Amino acid sequence: MRLLLVEDDNHVAAALSAVLARHGFEVTHARSGEEALQALVPESDGFGVVLLDLGLPDQDGYEVCGKIRKRTATPVIMVTARADVRSRIHGLNLGADDYVVKPYDTGELLARIHAVSRRSAHDDGAAPGEDLVLLGPVRIELPNRQVTVDGSAVQLTRKEFDLLALLAQRPGVVFRREQIISEVWRTSWEGTGRTLEVHVASLRSKLRMPALIETVRGVGYRLVAPAS
Repeated sequence: MRLLLVEDDNHVAAALSAVLARHGFEVTHARSGEEALQALVPESDGFGVVLLDLGLPDQDGYEVCGKIRKRTATPVIMVTARADVRSRIHGLNLGADDYVVKPYDTGELLARIHAVSRRSAHDDGAAPGEDLVLLGPVRIELPNRQVTVDGSAVQLTRKEFDLLALLAQRPGVVFRREQIISEVWRTSWEGTGRTLEVHVASLRSKLRMPALIETVRGVGYRLVAPAS
């Protein structure tokens, strides 16, 4: 897999590139946001994943993420020292597919890279079940992966849509955290649990319906269909 590493620290980039190369990745190193955007021009060979450090010298990393998302559907993993939920949700709202908080374990990083790449490989297929799900003001069109609320389009990331589509298959039914992680992230890796929490929070924010997805403590989540 080709991977675009956006990192301004040459020492960090060199060490990480060596690790990634040992695991079969072909790494292209961009030292700034502008270099990253230039590497992602439409005529370039495709990357499987973009690993984006937020502390860049020329542009804010969040701004770069937004520009990347407008240019390509390539999965983006943010690397950040900002551990608060609000910062992570902001990154997801801009189109990031996942995040890794510094300092991170190399095994964790590799697991997340593989998880987002596997998820991306399945994006062209529609989710199982009906083509259209209606939940009060929420309209979920599975084949074209579109969501509207009261007729207004809601922009979701790949994983946000897959998470919503999964819960919407059986409104009122509790999905265990392990099941959600397995079906949406296609992994049983326990560290994905925090990512799930952030994606649920982001969905609640974007849909402006906090009560739509209910947390069942100690078990998982269920979708509560709005009263008709």
